[in-house]
Amino acid sequence: MIQFIKKMGLMMAAFAIVLGASNPVHAENKTNNDTAQAENYFQQLKTVKSRFVQTAADGSQTRGTFYLSRPGKLRFEYDPPSKDFVVADGFFIYFYDGEMKQQSNAPIGQTLADFLLRKDFKLSGDLKVTKIMRAGGYIQITVIQSKLPKAGDLTLAFTEAPKYQLKKWRVKDSVGNITETELFDMQTGLKLPSSLFAYRDPVAKGVNK
Repeated sequence: MIQFIKKMGLMMAAFAIVLGASNPVHAENKTNNDTAQAENYFQQLKTVKSRFVQTAADGSQTRGTFYLSRPGKLRFEYDPPSKDFVVADGFFIYFYDGEMKQQSNAPIGQTLADFLLRKDFKLSGDLKVTKIMRAGGYIQITVIQSKLPKAGDLTLAFTEAPKYQLKKWRVKDSVGNITETELFDMQTGLKLPSSLFAYRDPVAKGVNK
């Protein structure tokens, strides 16, 4: 289970946030506007299909396709030769290790995925915004867990033009390891088959589709 949570941290981590000159947002009314815009974006976001590139702390990269059906469901499908995948069915998240041919799982509420999958997305309550800044063409919002402030942080990065859209996310764990995920070729508002979000054991079924 510990290994699963660690891998989920890597999975839900994100954005290869571009380094460069940044402009922290200090004005309270501007900060409120920025968080409200992010909250409204997720409230309106229902389905997503997107390609992704994930960069681990050691610099290694993997690619695949990301599916989202809010609330509660997602899927990360890694490109061959990897047979790994992650799927959330609305209740649990399953991580399948294709090399070991094993799966681990946890309730969604115990993972970082919960923040993006919850029906009522709010950057308050059990989350606390610690920083908002504009850098590399993105507005970046960093949050921590209110009750576990030293457990790590999650940064969400959005483009503002030509339209407001989630582009990257980054997870930094309690010891400073960073995993980044960038989305591209994003499509929204699609009708996605429910089978995408059901866990099926590839060993038992022969296929997970």
